[in-house]
This record gives sequence, C-alpha cells and structure tokens, in this order.
Amino acid sequence: MRFHVDSEAGRLRQAIVHRPGLELERLTPQNVDELLFDDVLWAERAREEHDGFVEQLRAHGVQVHYFGTLLEEALDEPGAREFLQDRLTTATRFGPPLDGPLDELVEQTPAHVLAEMLIGGVLKRDVAGRLRTQSLLMEYLRDDDFLLAPLPNHLFQRDNSAWVYGALSINPMAKQARRRETINSRVIYTFHPMFRDAQMDIVYGNDSASHDPANVEGGDVTVIGNGAVMMGMGERTTPQGVETLSRLLFQRGHVRKVIVVELPRTRSFMHLDTAMTMVDRDAFSVYPYLPDELRSFTLTPLGGGGDYRVAENADLFAVVAEALGVDKEIGRAHV
Repeated sequence: MRFHVDSEAGRLRQAIVHRPGLELERLTPQNVDELLFDDVLWAERAREEHDGFVEQLRAHGVQVHYFGTLLEEALDEPGAREFLQDRLTTATRFGPPLDGPLDELVEQTPAHVLAEMLIGGVLKRDVAGRLRTQSLLMEYLRDDDFLLAPLPNHLFQRDNSAWVYGALSINPMAKQARRRETINSRVIYTFHPMFRDAQMDIVYGNDSASHDPANVEGGDVTVIGNGAVMMGMGERTTPQGVETLSRLLFQRGHVRKVIVVELPRTRSFMHLDTAMTMVDRDAFSVYPYLPDELRSFTLTPLGGGGDYRVAENADLFAVVAEALGVDKEIGRAHV
C-alpha cells in the first residue's frame, strides 16, 4: 500500500485519530497550563463526541485507524521495545539507577498496558512497587507525581506528523510538553506492518538528531495541491523548520513550490490550518482577526540539490491562486 496526500480538499480515504483516554483524565488545574490546555476537559463527554465524529467519518467511507491501537500493535513487532529503551527509558531522562529497571518494564509490560502508559503517563505510585532500586528521583517524587507526563495533545493527530504528497515528516515539536509524541509516532511508522511494509519516504524527523530550533508542527503544513504546499511560520513552526523541511521536499522532488505565511506569534494564531482553513480547491475560511496584510514568501527550487530561491510576495492569495491554476479573482472572492 502507498500513502499519499494530494490536497486538503480532496477525498479523504483514511485517517488516524486518537480517542481521548487516561491522559485527558489526568489534566488538573495544576498541570493544565504546563500541558498546553486552556482548561480541564470533561473526558467522558470528550469520548462521546469523538465517537460521534468517528461514526460520521465511517459513514462517509473513511477507514479510521486509532492511534492507540496502532501503537499497541507496533509494540509487539521486533525491535520496537528496543527502540523505546534507546530513546525513552534513558539515564539522562530518569537518572542512572532507573535506566535498567525501566528498560525491563518496557520489555515485560503487555503491549496494551504499555501503549496506555506511553500516552496516559505514569505516576510514581503506578510503578514504585516494580522498581526495586535506590533512586534520588524516586525519593524526590511524591506518590501522585508523574514519572512520565501524560500526552493529552495526542488528541491533535495532525501535528506530530504530516504527509506532503508522497513524503512524511515526523515533526520535531516546539513545546516540551509535546516532544515525546514524536517518539510514539516513530514507533508506529517504523514498526507497524501497515507502514513498515509500505513504500514511504520519511523525509524529516525519523532520527535521533536534535532538531531544535528547526521545529515544525503539522497544523502549519497545508497541502493545497498541484505540487504546492503552504507552511505557517509563527509560534510553533520556525523559519529554520520551514527551510529544513522545504529543502528535503525539494531534494526528493515531492513539491515544486512552498508558500510561507508569517503568522502573528500569539496563541490565537497558533497554526496555519486554523487561521486559514482550505475548504475547497479555490476557497479558504479565514479567521476574521487575521491581519489584512500578511507577509508571505515563496520558495522555489534551484536545480535538484535542494537549493531554493526566496521571494517575498506582494499578494498572498494571488500567489495561491496562481499555484493552484485558478482564476486570481475567484481566489480572492472566496476569502
């Protein structure tokens, strides 16, 4: 099977979603800001609404994959747990005394339990009886402190990875509270048979390098079609991230043009896909408080080595219309 995303407005055939679980129940007034939520959510109601959303997707012929199930299935594949041991349960993350015991925990825990721990988090009391070793970190933590923080933002599946035509970016996230999401996504895309056996071109993020500050989040990547992609540049996606991903996409021949939109660096304009949502081939729904004059740039490749030219645009929507091959006035009329 080959995976491909040609347009935000094309027919949706498959989707990965994450059903709210333990991680949402572990949001509290004390940790809600740290975990990047505006408020504590009603987890049971969130699951009901999510189930309704999935039901509608399936009613329209979409094949739905649950992220937690994919993670659970991937964890039982050869090499997956060793991957986690090398990248998650490390001495630098938990201290030298816990390195070995946590490796054993990853090795021995049933896949469905381990998947929930990786997403829902781990309290000290969850594992204290299974880690019989002297550890300053364990002595320091209280029973209801997190040894491994929950990842409630896994709900937003479009962020930690992004498909751009035939390419996949497993995105280096901007905020500390979200960076472990990438490890979970890498487990799935590397070890799950559905992806492992597919012809995928993972262009960015599937390595152990430190990518900061070249951060990218999928909400800032909009595949508009016709070989063009728009990228938001603001609070979560940096100029370095845009340039790094663009170079790789040009180098591998996946895109012919990258249109970069400079967003205000505030939470209300966090991602491009909420400030400017593509709803049809020639139509965008635009957040009404988005500034009228947005700076934007177009990156076009120079040769086949990944080099590119940067040009500032006079009119963003005229450039978008031209990239899509639609009449410029029509492109403006739908804004």
